Amino acid sequence: MKLGARVFKTGVAIIFALFLSELLHLPSPVFAGIAAIFAIQPSIYRSYLSILEQIQGNLIGAAVAVIFGLLFGHHIVAIGMAAIIVIGLMMKFNLEKSVTLALVTVVAIMEIQGDDFLMFGLIRFATVMVGVFAAFIVNLVFIPPRYEVKLFKTINALQDDIIRWTRLAVRQASEHTSTKMALKKLTARMSDIYTLYDFYKEERRYFRNQKFVKARKLVVYRQMIITSKKSLELLQRLHKHENELSNLPEQFRLMIQERLDFLLTYHEQLLLKYTGKLKPEHSQWMQHEEYLQRNEVMEIFIKQIALAQELEDEEEFSSYHLLYILSRILDYEENLEHLDTLIVSYRSYHGKEKNVDLEEEFY
Repeated sequence: MKLGARVFKTGVAIIFALFLSELLHLPSPVFAGIAAIFAIQPSIYRSYLSILEQIQGNLIGAAVAVIFGLLFGHHIVAIGMAAIIVIGLMMKFNLEKSVTLALVTVVAIMEIQGDDFLMFGLIRFATVMVGVFAAFIVNLVFIPPRYEVKLFKTINALQDDIIRWTRLAVRQASEHTSTKMALKKLTARMSDIYTLYDFYKEERRYFRNQKFVKARKLVVYRQMIITSKKSLELLQRLHKHENELSNLPEQFRLMIQERLDFLLTYHEQLLLKYTGKLKPEHSQWMQHEEYLQRNEVMEIFIKQIALAQELEDEEEFSSYHLLYILSRILDYEENLEHLDTLIVSYRSYHGKEKNVDLEEEFY
């Protein structure tokens, strides 16, 4: 059983909400605990947005509950009708996320009977809002999320696995079923990266210089994700056309293998460069004297097609499928170069600012 930070924060929020309710001598503190459960969010910014929505939603729920209580009494049918009206209003004002807690407020207020209906209704509303504010405070103070660290860690781990499987695939050393299962898991992990990126993007900075740094980091991380996606697409192509790859002429197959080795190593070095662990000159693999330029690769490809046609050996040399692989390689290469440019730009502007969190977390 794995317990994350959000699980602990939910428990702490419930405790804090109940404690505040007892401290303020509010009746039925359980409603504060329920509100705290619904108000916990995965990021501080989302928690801020949630508290605004919860305030609006609970105001709507409390107002409808009071009106229906005064007009129709506390009959169960009146409670149901009030709930329907609240749901309709919440959908009208795009507050769907706060519907559940607003309905809790409706039931909490309309179950009260007696002459002090309005006073107890106000107290119940205040109790619910105590739970909402308690959750916001806990989310702000207790184990605040560090999504940049999580994002880089996830990208780094995913890319390591993609590189490992790509090196096996280009050498036809991986088992077909194992590679297929690994591709499914890698694709799912790529989706998680997009979620973490959105969380990190939502984090706010309150100083001007921090905003500039954050903006540049977002550009770099976005390109990191795009480049990892391109490497995953390349692996998928290598897996899909593994038979065609094995039937390539030996010299051409070795050229593709060597080029991929360069690119994969280049990708590893770029991630190290971003953390400041690598000197810039050590990742300039494109300047290696043995590295063929793109036009040279295409010239070799065209010659191989012409040679295959002369020998009428098209069954063994599938130029159509090979073109898919080459296009993925060249696309991956271009994105690596763009990522390198962005990292160099970032380090030139913010080179003195060490990525302390990343260094301590991963190295």
